[in-house]
Amino acid sequence: MQLTDRYARRFHYLRLSITESCNFKCNYCLPDGMDCGSRRDELTLPEIERLVYAFALAGTQKVRITGGEPSLRRDLTEIIRICKDTPGIREVAITTNGYRLERDIESWHAAGLDAVNVSVDSLDTGTFQMITGDSRLPSILRGIEKALSLNLPKVKLNAVLLRGYNFGEFDQFLSYVKDHPVALRFIELMQTGDNRKYYQQQHVSGSVIQRRLEQTGWQRIQKSKTAGPAQEYAHPDFAGKLGLIMPYSKDFCADCNRLRVSSRAELFMCLFAAQHQSLRHLLQDDAPDAVIEFLQQTLHNKEAAHHLHEEFTGATRHLAMIGG
Repeated sequence: MQLTDRYARRFHYLRLSITESCNFKCNYCLPDGMDCGSRRDELTLPEIERLVYAFALAGTQKVRITGGEPSLRRDLTEIIRICKDTPGIREVAITTNGYRLERDIESWHAAGLDAVNVSVDSLDTGTFQMITGDSRLPSILRGIEKALSLNLPKVKLNAVLLRGYNFGEFDQFLSYVKDHPVALRFIELMQTGDNRKYYQQQHVSGSVIQRRLEQTGWQRIQKSKTAGPAQEYAHPDFAGKLGLIMPYSKDFCADCNRLRVSSRAELFMCLFAAQHQSLRHLLQDDAPDAVIEFLQQTLHNKEAAHHLHEEFTGATRHLAMIGG
């Protein structure tokens, strides 16, 4: 069985948010900190198990656990195990700000984690703190080293491009990738409901870096069917890879392969959709066929593309709502 929309796009990839809460105050996402009421109504373990099982029956092969910051959930290790033990799920990944990475990566790995994406918006301690409001960068970098020592199949770093903060650090990022077998991806800042003015001040197109890569011998890598939206590049002289996530680029949505479910069991057809439909009522008993039917029916209404170019951000106030 395959989840397919009216544009013949196939969906093999579930991005599952397990909390909206985050303990960082990134100035592009939650500059004033998290909403203290955002821990209400989070998905329970039985609901997660039923949800992932239904998605797997419908052809999903990859689950990425996101937030907010997913490691704020004390049962994260069990959630990883539930996802990994689900028949049909081949890859379990997590996106984290890294604050518990050094302490917990071994237990996550033992539970079945295949891949970790760590947000590292700067390799400079001072700049990192200005962006995130947190001083844990040394611990986060040690956590990345520990993840590499465990031989996780995929260790990735995410950096949101910000004109006034890290845009001038390209050479520093390049030096890191030369010696570390990680995939470092630059993400274009996206406009959300809460950051319009900040977006206008800080947005910079990833095409600037793309041209630089292509002019200095970096070669584009073909993506797998469960890969995310990054355009990745490799160079024979570098241990790691570089990637670009450019949501404002032409045809960005043409190969969309992922669906999102929020920590409150809302199905997001698109990160920037105006409305989201709850499927929580379908997760109260073991009825995967009802979940699959719901997904198939809802997919018929998925649009061909987002409308970010028209400054339409839908119901997404900030990226902590659904993990980007």
